[in-house]
Amino acid sequence: MRTLSQILQPDTALSTDEEYLLHATKCSPFIARLINSDVELLPELAASLHRAWSTAEMQTWLAQQEVVDDASLKRALRKLRQRVMLRLIVRDLNGLGGLDEVMVVVSALAEVTLQYALQHLTPWLEAQYGEPIGEDSGERQHFTVVGMGKLGGHELNVSSDIDLIFAFAEDGETNGAKAIGNVEFFTRLAKRLIAAIDEITEDGFVFRVDMRLRPYGSEGPLACSFAMLEEYYQNQGREWERYAWIKGRVVAGPDQGLSQMLRPFVFRKYLDFGAFASMRDLKVQIQRDVNRRDMHDNIKLGRGGIREVEFIAQVFQLIRGGRDASLQVKPTLSVLQLLDEKGLLPTSAVQELRAAYIFLRNLEHRLQYLEDTQTQDLPVNDESRQRIALGMGYATWQDFLNILELHRSVVQRHFEEVFSEPSDDSQAEQAPRQSEAALWKRLVEGDDAVGVMAQLGYQEPADTLRKLLSLHDSPRYKQLPELSRQRFDTLIPLAIREAAQEPKPDQALIRVADLLDSICRRASYLALLAEYPSALTLVTRIVGASPWLAQYLTQHPILLDELLDTRNLYAAPDFAAMHADLEQRLTLLSGDVERQMDEMRHFKHAAVFRFAAKDVAGELALETLSDYLSALADIILDVAIKAIWPGLRHRHRDEPLFAIIGYGKLGGKELGYASDLDIIFLYDDDVPEAGEVYAKLGQRVNTWLSSMTSAGMLYETDMQLRPDGASGLLVSSVQAFETYQQEKAWVWEHQALTRARFCAGNQQIGATFERIRDSVLRQPREQQALAAEVVSMRHKMHQAHPNHGELFDLKHDRGGIVDVEFIVQYLVLAYASQYPELTRNLGNIALLDILGNLQLIDAVLAHEVAQVYRDYRRRQHAIRLQGDQKARVPLAEVEQGVLAVRRLWLQVFGAAS
Repeated sequence: MRTLSQILQPDTALSTDEEYLLHATKCSPFIARLINSDVELLPELAASLHRAWSTAEMQTWLAQQEVVDDASLKRALRKLRQRVMLRLIVRDLNGLGGLDEVMVVVSALAEVTLQYALQHLTPWLEAQYGEPIGEDSGERQHFTVVGMGKLGGHELNVSSDIDLIFAFAEDGETNGAKAIGNVEFFTRLAKRLIAAIDEITEDGFVFRVDMRLRPYGSEGPLACSFAMLEEYYQNQGREWERYAWIKGRVVAGPDQGLSQMLRPFVFRKYLDFGAFASMRDLKVQIQRDVNRRDMHDNIKLGRGGIREVEFIAQVFQLIRGGRDASLQVKPTLSVLQLLDEKGLLPTSAVQELRAAYIFLRNLEHRLQYLEDTQTQDLPVNDESRQRIALGMGYATWQDFLNILELHRSVVQRHFEEVFSEPSDDSQAEQAPRQSEAALWKRLVEGDDAVGVMAQLGYQEPADTLRKLLSLHDSPRYKQLPELSRQRFDTLIPLAIREAAQEPKPDQALIRVADLLDSICRRASYLALLAEYPSALTLVTRIVGASPWLAQYLTQHPILLDELLDTRNLYAAPDFAAMHADLEQRLTLLSGDVERQMDEMRHFKHAAVFRFAAKDVAGELALETLSDYLSALADIILDVAIKAIWPGLRHRHRDEPLFAIIGYGKLGGKELGYASDLDIIFLYDDDVPEAGEVYAKLGQRVNTWLSSMTSAGMLYETDMQLRPDGASGLLVSSVQAFETYQQEKAWVWEHQALTRARFCAGNQQIGATFERIRDSVLRQPREQQALAAEVVSMRHKMHQAHPNHGELFDLKHDRGGIVDVEFIVQYLVLAYASQYPELTRNLGNIALLDILGNLQLIDAVLAHEVAQVYRDYRRRQHAIRLQGDQKARVPLAEVEQGVLAVRRLWLQVFGAAS
């Protein structure tokens, strides 16, 4: 490559690389000056133009420099920057690299130079004062440099400030002859590090350093102990500092647990919808500054600028990052991708924001390429405008400006959609809204207030109003923080209006009010409903339909978040995706068993709530709901095994040869919302210690399922169907299980086997279990003796569940659910040796139809009983949704069904019954 002056000669035939350089100088006067300042730069560029800078290459270059003091250190660092910037800018302007390369390379340059400077400055300072020693540990202390903002996010621009925070673990003092305190030592080190990077010398600078994000800003100490940082952020940290720390990461020196210590400050344990209001306020402050300083052409802070894209991405991180660790990533583009994948923003919105962000960041770099200045303002002179248009690939400034305006308008629209204030109602709806607010604020009282309630449609207006206003007088309400009370005062009138639209408005309102009362101390949940009033409409509908669901929401208010995306709420579940999602969530929490257990509970509660929302909306058949709940249980069981096994001591293989078998409602895929799990554990492993190891695994699985944590319980479990019942081993080998079933099992255990299936774990063991089950069920049996055993067992069960009331017990009374199940189980055991299709685990309804088609029982009666069984289950389900544990109804409502079941019982068992 010829010299720049030769390349600039008119009518000179240029090589491709020379054309690249010429184009870069047309876009960037800084490049031309840089090349002319050092004759070594151009030959080095020619040799390396077609490869991106790497961290290793930067480190190698620095290692070759002779550094003996501060002056030579500064020179080496600045010479490296010149080389990095030259190659980087020429590559970017000619399309040889892209935005990702620019951000990564400049961020790497910052890290490499900080680390290199620290490696030299630390021993130089220790030579004067000795090593800093911690007063508690007695160990040498190290300097930790935290990169904030774009440095922390690996997103630095080419002429960016680097926002830094300096820290060290412990106070104490140095151990040299001239001892000083650790604070003073690290403050001195900080000052020299800043000078090495920030100071302008004849070779320029490396990065401008901004320390204003440290505790107490410009007034605070340059270097803080971890104890001081923790105390400050715990007691004085502000919302904008949470926002800043989203991108904070250690870029030089050891982390020493700093990131873990500050994570709870940044990412709340619970969903934090208060972040919307906080970031709205922050944006208002920025906008005031923009207006005051007339910065409307600033593509970072102005309308539709880079900061608005960052705010959109980061508000979701603040809200959900504590619950979903995958959202704790740093780069803005990575966050946007996750928002798309998780359905938190529409794909079209993410695509538009991504395109706008890339355009704006590329423009930001080209503005800074002009003169190597930290600017985001559009130029005002024609020459600079033409350079920018050329650098962005447009023929004229106006062509470029048109596209810029499109992107800014898109960003502004999406920003306003995300951060808009909760929507106001139309004028027509304002009048009743005012009357509802007047009720809550007691602006109308007595008979007038009761009259308003009656006019709204309440059937017990006086009693309902009295119960509602008791909340207003409660100590809990009066002690709320001002912001929470304001939100509560906004939500109650909304609840009064929404509940009035429900079939049973009085019940709906009291349940919603009770829910709001129970969650009011969690400001985040009130903020969620205040931000999304439409969610309160769904809450009202759901709790109005079911007191059980109202209680479920009260116990697990985090489920309110599920109401925000009705597409997801009412969509058919993708169980494969759910399985993968739960596995990923628990993998991210590896090593933290308590959080894994809570995460699994949150996952289960959310899934159950989505099913229930479809259920009460009348969009889910009972059989489908049971299938959903059974598939969910299978997922949880399988992921529990995978999560527990790696942490088990003395495990002897990577994958356990272990399986979970479901019986009863789980085995028959007839689970309800509150069903327990009848399960047994099998293993097939020949190593001597297998029994002991898998017993521990089974014990741990059972504990995971049934333990009560802050997030509730997964399932109650029943292990009594294992071989030898409660006195038997917790886990059984496949061989022992087969021997027991073939030689020792009682008839009732074979009855239970008709509704058993493989649920989770090793597939091969699952296949072996199905073979054993099929073999046992197909054993020839003497029917009269079998019938006597089944009838005897039914009699014992009936005695164990006496019903002395007037209502009919759908499950336990004669002619009820248990009778149907016993009929089917007996017929399967009696005839499976002749008709193998009876061993299929199809559920009682399908098996009754098969038995009728095989003419083993009257086909018409079999079909009638199948419909009765379906009706019983629907009634049982509806009653439990209303909060009643015992499913009992007036006999007259089901009398015809009871008679049909009794007729079939007599037909099957005859004299034996």
